[in-house]
Amino acid sequence: MTLSSLHRTSPAPPVRIVHLGLGAFSRSHTAWYTHASPNGEEWGIAAYTGRSRDLSDRLSAQEGLFTLIQRDDKGDRAEVVASVARAHPGDDIDALVQDLAAAETSIVTLTITEVGYRLGFDDQPDDADPMVAHDREELRSVATGRLTLSKARPVTAPGRLLLGLEARRRAGGGPIAVLSCDNIPDNGGRLRRGLIAWVEGPAPDLCQWINANVSFVSSSVDRITPRISAPEEGILRARYGDQAPVVTEPFRDWVISGSFPAGRPAWEGAGARFVEDIEPWEARKLWLLNGAHTLLACLGLLRGHETVADAIADPVCRSAVDALWDDAEVALPSGIDVGAYREALLERFANPRIAHLLGQIVQDTDTKIQLRVTPVAEILRARADEARGCGLALAAWITARANGLIPGSNAAQMSPDHVKTLVHQASAVLSADEAFLAQVNRFVESFAGVTNGRR
Repeated sequence: MTLSSLHRTSPAPPVRIVHLGLGAFSRSHTAWYTHASPNGEEWGIAAYTGRSRDLSDRLSAQEGLFTLIQRDDKGDRAEVVASVARAHPGDDIDALVQDLAAAETSIVTLTITEVGYRLGFDDQPDDADPMVAHDREELRSVATGRLTLSKARPVTAPGRLLLGLEARRRAGGGPIAVLSCDNIPDNGGRLRRGLIAWVEGPAPDLCQWINANVSFVSSSVDRITPRISAPEEGILRARYGDQAPVVTEPFRDWVISGSFPAGRPAWEGAGARFVEDIEPWEARKLWLLNGAHTLLACLGLLRGHETVADAIADPVCRSAVDALWDDAEVALPSGIDVGAYREALLERFANPRIAHLLGQIVQDTDTKIQLRVTPVAEILRARADEARGCGLALAAWITARANGLIPGSNAAQMSPDHVKTLVHQASAVLSADEAFLAQVNRFVESFAGVTNGRR
């Protein structure tokens, strides 16, 4: 490993936040907001990766410091972010349990992606998942005394969080806030329901303690932070003397709703907004930014593009995005600046210096389509609206799957039955809507023969 030139000139801030899902986005968003808060020096983060040890090793070698590079057509603006006090690999269970049990720890934040919650759409744990079954049995064994806390080795993020909360319960660590920063509607509420469902059978004492002592906070996060290529990372490492640089856009937005019983950083001093009702803001971001990303990933790859900037410059992709946004705007309430947000998104998407790869965005599209597109379609179809943009997005997803462009999918022959099966996978309501199905089929036919730009 090349040695970093980053070293602290003053002590790291005391750990009061535990973060699960250390990666580029968490560092450009939650870590940056904490660093930029007026009282950020009081709020250090102990950050845990999902699985990889590489990032935690690189950050540990430079005492948690990293360079955040804001990039647009005006150039690069770099700053060193100091809020990560410690970085750990995700499987460092002993340290995680100790951190979660500590009375000084006031907040847990999560960026574990939609699939990391391991929940069905009924907010119940997926017991057909071997890792979920393993972790629930581990919790049951800990609760009944057949397994000590120190011997338990959960493998999922919810399982690890729950083991740490059990340690906190036993240590009398006091109330704590759990703050979800993932692109899931009602993410805090869904996490609460999911965790309660995980433990109400296997660990009833923990279930009761969570209900009495844990606040689940929802948030809407917004900052495009692409994975950078190895050659680009090499250039940045040499330029900044940093083995773990992050590239992001200048735009940032964080809307938060919920209580923090043990205190929090003054994130509003860094630009965060605290609201009573997060749902409109959450839906605006999920349906406009994330929905457009999912559409661009599918249709853009079909048309031979590699990045969001390339795809949004294509009139066919741009027209499809506009149609999807028109649908979303109809479904959203007034008073949340949808028009201005659309204009800002177009500028952000077109930023040529943020190479946001469609191949990265298309990961987990089967899950994302259910969160980002079908809710809008269901709202509009209930009003007898055509929902044309949503139909286009579903058709692009189905066609991309049929062409093997979505990880985990295989090339398939297209037919109305195949289309209906996939629409049903996304929404049982829409699969029973014959008029909407006919529209999706027409769009699928219009995409026929389009593979990687060959039309």
